[in-house]
Amino acid sequence: MKIKKLAIAGCGKLAEIVADALISGLLPDYRLVGVWSRTHTKAKHLANKIQSSDGGSECTACSSLEELLALKPDYLVESASPSALKELALPTLRNGTSIVTLSIGALADSGFYEEVINTARETGTRVHLVPGAIGGFDVLRTASLMGNCTASIDTQKGPDSLKGTAKYDEALQTETRRVFEGSAKEAIALFPTKVNVAVAASLASVGPEAMKVSVTSTPGYIGDKHRVEISNDRIHAVIEVYSETSEIAGWSVVNTLRNITSPIVF
Repeated sequence: MKIKKLAIAGCGKLAEIVADALISGLLPDYRLVGVWSRTHTKAKHLANKIQSSDGGSECTACSSLEELLALKPDYLVESASPSALKELALPTLRNGTSIVTLSIGALADSGFYEEVINTARETGTRVHLVPGAIGGFDVLRTASLMGNCTASIDTQKGPDSLKGTAKYDEALQTETRRVFEGSAKEAIALFPTKVNVAVAASLASVGPEAMKVSVTSTPGYIGDKHRVEISNDRIHAVIEVYSETSEIAGWSVVNTLRNITSPIVF
């Protein structure tokens, strides 16, 4: 099999998990050719890590998206933010590069979602939505194909994770409170980087406007717990995942990359 050229946009902790998987041999069908981050020192660190590993190959720490795409990667892993995905998705697909994305919240914008679909079709590329901290896309999509579904996701978080959002106040440090109820589309507008999983689950099932979302803040709570439920008149499924850190999202990228090239797909 021809080795796939891989690039990464967004060089934080989750991208480092992908780099470590490459170094350890978990992604033998890929070669990381370039990385890009708005903080160039992070990109440089990741590139140096790849190049200094045993059998490491040249990896460019790029200064712009244009420089990254000029390397003609087959796949781009996006681990930056929904706003970054909105900036890079269409140029990347027009470059002939498929995308593996964690920032699924950007696709709650129906106009942008349609642009992404149409551009991918025109260019013969694909956008792989990473299950991340929830998983269960298979049963969500299967149930939705059966029709007449309702779906919801309930998320429990600690108050510190809500800092910087309109729903945070100091009383949350001592008071359990449901801080949001509404649709996935409304949720991602309020919490641009906090509820990507809600949009992911909605796109796999009933859509961002129909997916019911609740977010509860609990004092001292560490990590996130997500409970996704989908029902129709013939099936009822519940997916519940607790994760202490966001590490599972990075490993979900690794699994998605393995599935892309594997003769057996999980």
